[in-house]
Amino acid sequence: MEKRKGMFRTAFALMAVALAAGGSPAAGHPDGAAHHNPLPAHATPVMRAFAADQQAPSTAAATGSAQCSGGSAAGYPCSNVDLLAHLPLADIGGTRSNSAANDIWGWTDQQTGKEYAIVGRVFGTSFVDVSEPTKPVYLGQLPTHGPFGSSWRDIKVHQDHAYIVSEATSHGMQVFDLRQLRNVANPPVTFAETAHYNKVSSAHNIAINEDSGFAYVVGASGKNSCKGGLHMVNIANPTRPSFAGCFSADGYTHDTQCVVYDGPDASYHGREICFNSNEDTVTIVDVTAKSAPRQVSRTPYAGSAYTHQGWLTGDKRYFLLDDELDEQSFGHNTRTRVWDVSDLDAPTVHGVFDGTTTAIDHNQYVTGGLSYQANYRAGLRIIAAANPATTALSEVGYFDIYPADDAAEFNGAWSNYPFFASGVVVVSGIEQGLFVLRPTLSAS
Repeated sequence: MEKRKGMFRTAFALMAVALAAGGSPAAGHPDGAAHHNPLPAHATPVMRAFAADQQAPSTAAATGSAQCSGGSAAGYPCSNVDLLAHLPLADIGGTRSNSAANDIWGWTDQQTGKEYAIVGRVFGTSFVDVSEPTKPVYLGQLPTHGPFGSSWRDIKVHQDHAYIVSEATSHGMQVFDLRQLRNVANPPVTFAETAHYNKVSSAHNIAINEDSGFAYVVGASGKNSCKGGLHMVNIANPTRPSFAGCFSADGYTHDTQCVVYDGPDASYHGREICFNSNEDTVTIVDVTAKSAPRQVSRTPYAGSAYTHQGWLTGDKRYFLLDDELDEQSFGHNTRTRVWDVSDLDAPTVHGVFDGTTTAIDHNQYVTGGLSYQANYRAGLRIIAAANPATTALSEVGYFDIYPADDAAEFNGAWSNYPFFASGVVVVSGIEQGLFVLRPTLSAS
């Protein structure tokens, strides 16, 4: 298979500044100077099409709770998922006309039991208390680092700290002590970052292995970019992150999941293994020795267009993969590939599951035998994945935050976070803001 990493790396770096032209100040940014750069003159037709998909923030007002009944909740198509609350962008700090949301993650305060949604935006990161899910409270925002905004921002959490990267030039990695959220007297407030890591300039994504205490910055640019591969950071001391190693042998990594491995391949038990979505392959890497990581396998697959992201099943026997461009490129419905990774040296595509809509799949996470997928214009889709060996997966619930259609375009749900003990699932809508949802089903 012809390698496409250079082309896609350039495309994503340029698209990071493509979604909105202009230089007006970002709301809440302390220096009043954050801005996007315009779409480059040399942008490819694909990039222009991506930028053309972007829409103004939704004008829908904040919405309270609504039970999913008769296939609808407050006007949103649904099945087995209730709406608890909806906060539009304007209610979580997105006051610019060209603002947009992107990634979302969550934090549970082990001291108080409260749950918080952490929402990425073009010009910063918003924090919302969802511990009373029908009455979420926007606590404030952490502005982007440096003068530039970007439509790509990614967040993960470890030891009560959020780690935030962005495609914005010179952003590096922000560290934010989430314990500050416990005592916000008069929200919303503007927070300051707790620490900053400057060994990379921009980055597309970040993953954290909470069992090992290492962060993996991927798709990075700058002097220490590791060619866009795994840039490893020791975060044992949250306020003093330190560079730990590089893996660059397979070039650009778009996303990864790294675990201390205890799956069926006994030869790798106890090793730290990263499952990389590398644009046109699934590339598995042993990163136990950070100074000498080893590529275990690199596997292309039929029908690939852009290997985007995936997540392991609980037993680590299967890896559910979404390819971000295959729906547009080949015209099939939303496709989830079920990889058999029981032999890390020779993974295979065990089968495919095609969903009920034509929407593009973006991010998915597996917990409790269910895959929670953020599928752009089709919203949150919940797939029963308790027995992926049969590849006869089934959709058991959904909440469509983009009711107009389910076309294969880049609008609607960016991501979701399904790991709260309460069962609440939070979803970020690019144009829509934050949705607080509660599925009314369980894995079979």
